[in-house]
Amino acid sequence: MRHEQVLDALGAAIANGSLEPGTVLRSEDLQERFGASRTVAREVVRVLETMQLTSSKRRVGVIVREPAEWNHYDPRLIRWQLDGPARPAALATLNELRSAIEPCAARFAALRATPEERGRLGALGERLARTARARDLPAFLGFDIAFHDLLLTASRNPMFGQLSEVVAEVLTGRTGHGLMPPEPQPEAVALHAEVAAAVAAGDADRAERAMRDIVVQARDEIAALVADGGPEGE
Repeated sequence: MRHEQVLDALGAAIANGSLEPGTVLRSEDLQERFGASRTVAREVVRVLETMQLTSSKRRVGVIVREPAEWNHYDPRLIRWQLDGPARPAALATLNELRSAIEPCAARFAALRATPEERGRLGALGERLARTARARDLPAFLGFDIAFHDLLLTASRNPMFGQLSEVVAEVLTGRTGHGLMPPEPQPEAVALHAEVAAAVAAGDADRAERAMRDIVVQARDEIAALVADGGPEGE
């Protein structure tokens, strides 16, 4: 198996609890289990260690770490959790993170964005509206990711900016797992335009309020789909 295939299989098993904390993984076992070369097995273990999912101990092997020790901001870990049975808990945690960060980022973007960034945000809002009406979810997703990435970057807080990949994984997972309506809600699209207009006007309170409404609506939308027996109930 190729490196990425082994990494996804092993990482997902750890992320979703199939390989419990304390499980010992030996290079020879990984080679046999996945039909991988020694080089691939070692590289996969190295990546898992950088993600803090595992640690190595001499004469013991590679040990799966406790979830509290994992790097929960790693986009790959988020993807594995959203792809597995841990999806409901992962979505709840990620929505809490977005609720705490994105409204604040919108506030600072209204105060700190450059004229060029304000213009781009408005253009992205218009593209979101156009692709929503066309029910073009893949294109809508691309513009949605770009919108939130730009907003986090325009906050001029580098720690907020580094959460762009986290938000992108949430948005991608929501679409990929059928947690979006066939046509994005007009209210949500209008709120994105409201955020863009508030940032363009330098109105921090208005931008923060509109972004908070976006996050709350996304949370409620997912909760409603789950309650109706959507993908998370499978």
